[in-house]
Amino acid sequence: MRRGDRLFEVIEVLRRAKGPISAQSIGDALGVTKRTVYRDVAALIGQGVPINGEAGVGYVLEPGFHMPPLMLTPDEIEAVTLGVLWVQSRGEPELALAAEKLITKLEAVAPAKYRTSFLHPAVSVAPVAQPDEVLGASAIRLAIRHRKKIALTYSDNACQKTRRVIWPILLGYRDTSRIIAAWCELREDFRYFRTERIIEAEVLEDSIPRRMDLLRAEWRKATDAERQRYQEGA
Repeated sequence: MRRGDRLFEVIEVLRRAKGPISAQSIGDALGVTKRTVYRDVAALIGQGVPINGEAGVGYVLEPGFHMPPLMLTPDEIEAVTLGVLWVQSRGEPELALAAEKLITKLEAVAPAKYRTSFLHPAVSVAPVAQPDEVLGASAIRLAIRHRKKIALTYSDNACQKTRRVIWPILLGYRDTSRIIAAWCELREDFRYFRTERIIEAEVLEDSIPRRMDLLRAEWRKATDAERQRYQEGA
């Protein structure tokens, strides 16, 4: 690996880290020695990259530092292209349009030698039919973003209809369906709702009375507990 490429990779490792990361861990990720990492970090600091380090703790890249988009690699371009193609074929029109705008922006700033990767990608995604929904995915995403409750009539596996008010947490995209993870006021627990089984729906003006990060943390904890019970019973 050329030194310039390795310096970029050091920054990427620091950017992905959730906290201080040791020189040993950086070296393991890049396949180089700690001594090489020390030299690379010193060179980056000398170039003005805001890296803080403390012996026995590790290195941290200060928030707000951005590398220019021109540093995209061919693999990264193909990863983004694959994601964009997936969103264009599986996402609602609003997300599909956003994906198209994103790829156009990336193509405009990419080096000339990589632009064919956008024009003639080496990856593809098969088209699928969109789910039939009474409440569009864009409206659900906005409800999550603005912490709004949703009132809905839902038909379960047994075709039993119930009226519920939910606190949407996450909208999951699958190949031919979408699923809302939410707190259900009726069941007083976390539940999942397939969007094509929603018969009627309305985004309410009522705000979710919880911080979204705390609600999601509780949902993840409940999901992990359910997964653990399933594994123990298998």
